[in-house]
Amino acid sequence: MNRVEKVTENTKVAELVALLKKRRVPLIHENASIKEVVDIMISFEHRRLLYVVDDEKKLAGLISLGTLAKHVFFPSHEPQIHPRFLINMITAETAKDIMKRKTVVATENEQVGIVLKKMIRTNVHEMPVVDDEKRVVADITLIDLLRFLVK
Repeated sequence: MNRVEKVTENTKVAELVALLKKRRVPLIHENASIKEVVDIMISFEHRRLLYVVDDEKKLAGLISLGTLAKHVFFPSHEPQIHPRFLINMITAETAKDIMKRKTVVATENEQVGIVLKKMIRTNVHEMPVVDDEKRVVADITLIDLLRFLVK
C-alpha cells in the first residue's frame, strides 16, 4: 500500500502537504506591481488565486483571478463595482492595493476532513496552508482532496 492510499479525512494536512511538496505555490510579495501580479498569475495559468505575503513571508491576503481581471480590464467592461471602491481600483499600484485581506486558510495541524468541510462551507476551491507563524507552506485544492480521498 503506498502513502497516497493512506490519506483519510482524519489525516493531518501536514501529511497531505508532504505529498504536494513538488508543486510551486503561487506567492507574490505585497509590494509587487500590478504588472508583476499579472505575470505571476499567467505563470500559474491553471490556478485562480495568488497568495500575497509580506517581508516575513507571512500571509497578508490573496488576489483572485476575478479581482485581477476587474482591475486590469476596468476601462473596458461595464463595472458592477460599488462606487466607493472605484477610487481604489483606479489608483491601485501594488498587490497589497487589490488583495482581499480576509482569507480562509488551512493549518498544518488540521484534519483533511475539516479542511474539506471548510472549503465546501465557504465555497472556495483552493486555499493556502499556513504554519504556526502564518507563513504559507503550501496550498490545497478541491482537486487534491478528490485525488487523495476518493478511491
